[in-house]
Amino acid sequence: MARIVMKFGGTSVADLDRIKNVARHVRREVDAGHEVAVVVSAMSGKTNELVGWVQGTPKVVGANSPFYDAREYDAVVASGEQVTSGLLAIALQAMEINARSWQGWQIPIRTDNAHGAARILEIDGSDIIKRMGEGQVAVIAGFQGLGPDNRIATLGRGGSDTSAVAIAAAVKADRCDIYTDVDGVYTTDPRIVPQARRLKKIAFEEMLEMASLGAKVLQVRSVELAMVHKVRTFVRSSFEDPDAPGMGDFLNPPGTLICDEDEIVEQEVVTGIAYAKDEAQISLRRLADRPGVSAAIFGPLAESHINVDMIVQNISEDGSKTDMTFTVPSGDVDKAIKVLGENKEKIGYDVVQNESGLVKVSVIGIGMRSHAGVAATAFKALADKGINIKAITTSEIKISILIDGPYAELAVRTLHSCYGLDKN
Repeated sequence: MARIVMKFGGTSVADLDRIKNVARHVRREVDAGHEVAVVVSAMSGKTNELVGWVQGTPKVVGANSPFYDAREYDAVVASGEQVTSGLLAIALQAMEINARSWQGWQIPIRTDNAHGAARILEIDGSDIIKRMGEGQVAVIAGFQGLGPDNRIATLGRGGSDTSAVAIAAAVKADRCDIYTDVDGVYTTDPRIVPQARRLKKIAFEEMLEMASLGAKVLQVRSVELAMVHKVRTFVRSSFEDPDAPGMGDFLNPPGTLICDEDEIVEQEVVTGIAYAKDEAQISLRRLADRPGVSAAIFGPLAESHINVDMIVQNISEDGSKTDMTFTVPSGDVDKAIKVLGENKEKIGYDVVQNESGLVKVSVIGIGMRSHAGVAATAFKALADKGINIKAITTSEIKISILIDGPYAELAVRTLHSCYGLDKN
């Protein structure tokens, strides 16, 4: 017997038929004798609908938010998961399974006061553990918790993944299964590279890089939590037959295991290729090369909540001037240029240039730590295809390359092939 947290996303609970299918997945684990908690998202499209309703209401005069009171936003938007958790509990009860729905505040899941994008601070899992020990399935509304003001606080988009991993850590679960519309984590996007392979295992660090660099399988914060608390996490498909052979194999279920790298015996040099579209490059020309310049640039950008990624600095021959180039999401270009303009005197640049429509392609693998020549292989492969590189950043387990948008798919296919990631 084991303790399992199962999480089902919006597409998995999109309608009543799919909720009944989810109940069959849960019943399989209950029948195997496991203690089970389930975390659910809102039905597919429901959160967007609720957000649209909030944004369509009149503006709140004097509120901190420019459009609405964030506390009331949370009260409305959190209702999607409440509906799903209740419906799944009813479906399980119809199968004669002891089940009860729980909202975030009932557990409670304690969060900070950043309504709309709250972070989990603490979870008291004692009552859930007690109920599971009595044979009851806890069906928990994801994406939500209880703020310090004793009001519902939501965790931001993808928050149900974070809820599931945090709950798994709180109840000391043996495993957290994330059920979604894909059957695991692939070496790259199969829509671009049909030869992409499903990974049997991937290290937390690699998955964190994949998630932050464009892979949509898991939310970044959920991977961070799993890594910190060492929660073994499986990515599985909810659309496979719940009763098919092997689906109930506890030690070796179908899907991809996200785990500590010590569990991966044969480490590949490169695990996968990720990409992020809609990147923009901003360059500040002829800056004075003096202490404090970087802080003068990136401090105001951070205060304006503009996410800066790749940073490249070039210094002139005499060392008096420098160029600073960095990337931001394309949607933040105008905002970033406005902020830089407001701080031009303090920064001291001559001219600002920008280019949108770029793509960041990244090579990821923990095996890169102990192997030389990984970057050179990428550069040569792209050069052979006539793909120009605009910027490069590296870490222990990642190489990110900025290129023109039209070359994105060619670059992904080229790199995927040159590192031997294609199916045999």
